[in-house]
Amino acid sequence: MAKGYDDLDIWKNGINIVSNIYNITKKLPKDELLGLVTQMRRSAVSIPSNIAEGFARQYNREYKQFLYVALGSCSELETQIIVGADQHYYSEDVKDKLLEQLNHESRMIMSMIKAVSRTL
Repeated sequence: MAKGYDDLDIWKNGINIVSNIYNITKKLPKDELLGLVTQMRRSAVSIPSNIAEGFARQYNREYKQFLYVALGSCSELETQIIVGADQHYYSEDVKDKLLEQLNHESRMIMSMIKAVSRTL
């Protein structure tokens, strides 16, 4: 059993996603600073943030809701990654690696939702 949210693999992977997104968005054009850069960073940060906040809640029903928000942020970020690749801001290889990592995170969150749901 995890002692804190920072023991959770889904949180750790979420933090890794944030790092990758920050590194990639540093290379985007300056005119995207208030657009895609901000959106991608917010979506990425939202994933581990909601996992952490949900973990801190006393009730599994609330935890489950925060996990769903994190899952929604994964979908938002997936869309934004595709948009960035379509604009040729990074390679298809970079896009594929990011989407693979995000898909893994989404599957982990869904597994956690199922586990939390069993205890309701």
